[in-house]
Amino acid sequence: QVQLVESGGGSVQSGASLTLSCTAPSLTFSEFTVAWFRQPQGKEREFVAGVSWSGGATDYADSVKGRFTASRENAKNTAYLQMNSLKPEDTAVYYCNAHRWNADYWGQGAQVTVSS
Repeated sequence: QVQLVESGGGSVQSGASLTLSCTAPSLTFSEFTVAWFRQPQGKEREFVAGVSWSGGATDYADSVKGRFTASRENAKNTAYLQMNSLKPEDTAVYYCNAHRWNADYWGQGAQVTVSS
């Protein structure tokens, strides 16, 4: 059973920073693009950020551009989401996703709560 293990969530004040990590010890990580999604309570899951297999290309939702940075270290089978200047509207469960043409895996989710 392939697992993506997330860590780094928590409760912070508005303006603070958090870094989420997503580790995939059983995958050939470099074969997968990685994306981050979030799901606020009672709402649909939404795309947050993505990073290409090499880490050379990234993409962000408009709501997080300039505040969040997605990156990865393939040698460590780990992807990161650096979140700065957090806002209460960033409160959600954050999920990492590893995707290639024939496989799609999800992390268990990490709660991020931002209070004003």
